[in-house]
Amino acid sequence: MSREHRGVFERDGVYWIEYWGADGKRHREKAGTLSFAKKLVQKRRTEKLEGKKLPKLNARPVLFSELTDATLKYAEPGDKGPYHCRMKTLKKEFGDCQAESIAPSQIRDWLDEHEEWTVATRNRYLALMKLTYRLAEERQLIKYNPARLVRQQSENNARIRFLTDEEEQTLRTHIPSKHMPEFEIGLHTGMRKSEQYQKAVWENVDFMNNLLKIPDPKHRDARYVRLNSRVQAVLKMLKPEVAQGRIMSLWDNKHWFNRAVEKAKLTDVTWHILRHTFISRLVMKGIDIRTVQELAGHKTIQMTMRYAHLAPSHVQQAVEKLVAPTATPAATEQKSSQKEQQVTLQ
Repeated sequence: MSREHRGVFERDGVYWIEYWGADGKRHREKAGTLSFAKKLVQKRRTEKLEGKKLPKLNARPVLFSELTDATLKYAEPGDKGPYHCRMKTLKKEFGDCQAESIAPSQIRDWLDEHEEWTVATRNRYLALMKLTYRLAEERQLIKYNPARLVRQQSENNARIRFLTDEEEQTLRTHIPSKHMPEFEIGLHTGMRKSEQYQKAVWENVDFMNNLLKIPDPKHRDARYVRLNSRVQAVLKMLKPEVAQGRIMSLWDNKHWFNRAVEKAKLTDVTWHILRHTFISRLVMKGIDIRTVQELAGHKTIQMTMRYAHLAPSHVQQAVEKLVAPTATPAATEQKSSQKEQQVTLQ
């Protein structure tokens, strides 16, 4: 190593640099020319003073499958089922690909291939992929995020699917009696599946005030579910001697609910339809939108307003109030004439 140029040495006509980095380790880098070597060694010393750690040189490209574990850990307990299911599909398609080599067009083409998916399903897969890349960026595993350039499609939420009274009765005839309490709770509380099966615990049931507290760690808040008389009766029937842990013994209901829907020959019915039914019936009973928002646990009033059109009779009653009997000029003159005649006769 030349004393004239400390940290620079030559080997087979090529100049290299040697220095101690901020990580406490000795490093060697190939520089090429002498002039570049002198500049590079000075740059590395400056970076050491600033406390910067060197980027890994010639690091192995990260595979998409290696990014997925952090995403699954990020998911809340109630969301792990859907996350695992969708992630399994994503890993099957992109798992062996280098994460930063996946092109945005490749993601779009894959989504377009699944014509059987609804817009909502497509968006859920894309949202999971975006989350996976974002978490990888935060951990500095990647520098390029191809999913960021793929846009989600607009979802048409104007049509609300809910159970009619006839559909409900038909569905009830095919639900096993041991699962009927689950159905009753879902229909009369409007809880989301994750809330009912994973987050609802006996310790949060308040029979005195007819409330069930649902914790929401993601938003650092909790929502309170109102319990009507039917739900109270069901819960008291299910309540064990030691009321601790989850209210529902099962983690999911697909194995029995989907079978009941199939036997009832109902179309486009999922468990989430019970929540739509709960909210829709409140609106159709004439409950004001603000109260419905609170009972549904909607974050914004706009989410509840999607159901406002389901109250036609309530709205019709409002406009009919404008047709209340009023005194017309002709009627007023007639009444005045009658009064004058009565005075004359007297």
